[in-house]
Parts: sequence; structure tokens; C-alpha cells
Amino acid sequence: MNVKKIISLLAGLLVAAIIMFIPLNNINPAAQTCLALSLMTVVWWATNLAQSGFISGIYLVCLIIFGVAAPDLVLKAWYGSSTMWLVIGAYMIAGAVKDSGLGERLAYAFIKKFVRSYNGIIISIFALTLILSLLIPHPWPRAFLIMSVMAVVIKSAAIPKTDASKIGFTVFAASVPVSLIFLTGDSVINPLAASYAGAGMADSWLGWFKYMGIPAMISAIITLVLILILFKPSRPVIINLQEISAKQSALGPMTTIEKRTLIWIILAIILWLTDSIHGINIGWVTFGIAMCMSLPLVGEVLTVKSWSQVPVHVLVFLTAAIAIGTVGGATGMNAWIAKTVLPESLPGNLIILALLISLIAVLIHMLMGSVIAVMGVLIPSLLIFTENMAIAPLFVSFTVYLAIASHYILPFHHLNMLVGQGEENGMYTSKETIRLGIPLTAAVFIQILIAVIWWKSLGVI
Repeated sequence: MNVKKIISLLAGLLVAAIIMFIPLNNINPAAQTCLALSLMTVVWWATNLAQSGFISGIYLVCLIIFGVAAPDLVLKAWYGSSTMWLVIGAYMIAGAVKDSGLGERLAYAFIKKFVRSYNGIIISIFALTLILSLLIPHPWPRAFLIMSVMAVVIKSAAIPKTDASKIGFTVFAASVPVSLIFLTGDSVINPLAASYAGAGMADSWLGWFKYMGIPAMISAIITLVLILILFKPSRPVIINLQEISAKQSALGPMTTIEKRTLIWIILAIILWLTDSIHGINIGWVTFGIAMCMSLPLVGEVLTVKSWSQVPVHVLVFLTAAIAIGTVGGATGMNAWIAKTVLPESLPGNLIILALLISLIAVLIHMLMGSVIAVMGVLIPSLLIFTENMAIAPLFVSFTVYLAIASHYILPFHHLNMLVGQGEENGMYTSKETIRLGIPLTAAVFIQILIAVIWWKSLGVI
């Protein structure tokens, strides 16, 4: 019997019971129940009581059976936008790039041409992550693909285990900031953040890149520099280019499946880049491209087995995380949080305001540990609180998102870091995550300052 899990279970139930039965001022019963269930769920997420999908499923069912909201509102993520369909399409496209061998081929070619040292490996990981973020619209399969290539590099260069763990850690650490550069860099949470920013502001591929591209690049550069400073090799690294060439040659000539995959990916990128022209939401573009990759003659890249590339638990988790915001808004929970947690007045200076919002976001993220959950609770609350200040929703939404999406100290603070932890994955432990996460937390506020200056230059604020 796992004592920690029992404590986690009881802690979540206790939190829910306390919130349900203590007298709270100016909150209606539905909002109070929503708050109790949401905090219970966050406690269970943070303490890894069970796989996130199971916990999320319990939350969704509880919202319905306790009468907090109707099923159509609780499950609005599935028909209120294209987000869920984008995620499904993104996972299938990512699987196609990986299974076809196209991603591995591109990675070997890049390593062979540009990598000659340990620092070269670290820099190449960031470069490959950026390049593949255009081909694989989800950070996890992208990171695992790069990790598989790095495993060959580690073996061929006889890199000791202590340095190998630093390389593995870099693969997953790079996925955090680089995933923010393009809207399709993280097809799960980037579109969700864009939806809060306001129609026409950042809900297109180019619109996202315009407003978030530069701040995210700064975040990536800061992360890269910190890794190079904090994670130095124990000895010089000599790359065995012959073994890399052998692995590349073993792939043989480009297959028909790879060529078809590449053509569909190029078409997807073109449609993502021109979504403001043709007017088709990137979610439907992504899902449609994935479906077309199964057609005879022009496709046959995806098969019936490809559906297994889509993790159901991630879809359930995302549905629950979105429900926290939507149900919280409908019941009045978000408005109550805004009045209770936020200060009575906010500063008029935008730089000070951005730093204050970032500080609040980071503190809440430290406790909740979920980027999506923090967005779902904090952004709607802040939008309500600032609606009379003539501040663009983009400023509020992206300040919160940039602060929490690039912040972590423990692995559970960011799923990208959590999935890579372990000997069988990125070969690193929580020790490496903490070592980078502490200075990275301070760097969050530097990124926010740069972002405010950038948005001001664009005339957003």
C-alpha cells in the first residue's frame, strides 16, 4: 500500500471538504462547489495521485453529478472550439513524422553537418527543437525523437553517464521555451492561451509569432545560456561522425512514405502560415491534414494503428483543465477569486503591472503545478479585474502565459520536464530540474520586461 498516495487522496478530499463547508463571503453555492472540486483536483494533479487522465475524469464527472454545470458546458472544449481536434491531429502528424523516419533522417543530417563538441550538442538540441517544431506540433514526441538521436551521439562519443544526463536534460528543457515560439510549437496549450488574448490578436499562426515569437526566443536564449553555464561537461567530447554517418546510411534512400509525409507537412506549414488569408482555423487545418494523410494514392501515411498515437488521458486532462476556466467563469468562481486573491487596486504603470501579474502567476503555479489549470483560473479572473483599465486582453493573457509556461522548479511544474525524467527517458532526475529551475525563475521576470517593451513597440499597449 502506497502511503504517499493515501495521504494525497485524503489531502484532496480534506481540501474539498473544507472549502465546501466553511463560510465564504459573497460566493454562490455553485461557485463554492466548483472551487472545492477544482482545488481537490489540483492537489491530486500536483501530488501525482494517479495518472492525470483518471483524476481529470473524476473532476469532470463530479462537476456534472453535483450539478455545478450542465454537461454541454463541462465538455465545451470538444465543440466550442477546434482545440481538441487540433491536439488529435497534431499527435497523429507527430507520429507520422517519427514513424516514417523523416524526423530521424533530418536530425542525423543536422548533427553530421553542424555538431563537433559538447557545446555544439547543446546548441544543436535547441536548433533541432526549433526546426522540428514546424514539423511535429507537440513537444513530447519531438523531444523523444531528438533524444533517440542524442542516444546515438552519446554512445558513439563514449560520453560518461554524468554528462549524458546533462544532454538528456537539455533535450526536454529546450522544449519548454522553444515550444512557445510558434503557435503550433505546442498544439495543446498555445492555442488555449491565444483564445484568451482576443479575436484577431493572436489566434492566427503569424499573429502568434508576431506577439510571442521574440519574447519566446529570448526565453530560449536565456535557457540555453544557463544550461551552458550550469551544466559543463566533465571532459571534452569528440563526436564519432563515422557512426553518425553509418546510422544515416542505414536509413537508406528516402522512402515513398517519407516523401508523402514531407509533402503533407509542407502543405500544413503553408496553410498555417496563411491562415489569416484563407480564414481556416489552424485546428481544422491540422486535423484535416492528418485525416488526409490516410487517403490512398496521395496518403497511406497514417493507418488504423495511427489512432493509438493519440493519448486519451491527455485529451481528458485538457478537457478538465479547460473546464476549470469555463465552468469557473459561468458559476462566478473566477470573479470571486479575482476579488479575493488579487489586491484591491492594480498599478497603472504597465511594467510594474506586468511584474506584479507575473509574480502572482508564478506563486500560484508553484502551488498548482499545472500551466493549463493556472491559465484557466487566473487569466479569466485578471481579465475581469482589469476590464475597466482599458488594457488589451493580450497583455494580461500573454503575461500570465509567458510567466508560467517558461517557469518550473520541480518536474511536476511543467509536463515537458516531467515526461523526460527517469533513466529510461532523459536520464535526469529532479536534481537537474531544480538546479536550472531556480535561476530560471528569476529570468522569468527579465523575459516579461522584454515582452512588455516588445508589445509596446507593436502598439498593443
